[in-house]
Amino acid sequence: MQFRTDRQRVQGLGASGDGVGHWWSQRITSIALVPLTIVFIFPFVQALGSDFERVREVYSHPFNAVVAILFFAVGFRHLQQGIQVVIEDYVHDKPLMVGLQLANTLLTFAFAMTAIFAVAMIAFAA
Repeated sequence: MQFRTDRQRVQGLGASGDGVGHWWSQRITSIALVPLTIVFIFPFVQALGSDFERVREVYSHPFNAVVAILFFAVGFRHLQQGIQVVIEDYVHDKPLMVGLQLANTLLTFAFAMTAIFAVAMIAFAA
């Protein structure tokens, strides 16, 4: 038998074991996306509708390439966290939830890696 105060019983990470960390992570990614989106838009608009040489010229600048890579990495992480919350809230069948969470993680990771690879290929095109 344990004798614990009320505070000791409620102190911790919540029922899921990592709710506060997930909440903070989602807030940090959303805050990071604000300046990244603003800085990402300008070179993107310059390259939009242009031929490959112009796109390569815009994204061969290291700053533009790094901003684009960070934008895609942070954006897809934020997307993955948002979909995870929706799945946790609205899917009640445990095996289905696990499958959807796995699919969510794998697909958002695959899309992020594809976007990052595409930016790298454009930036380093010979």
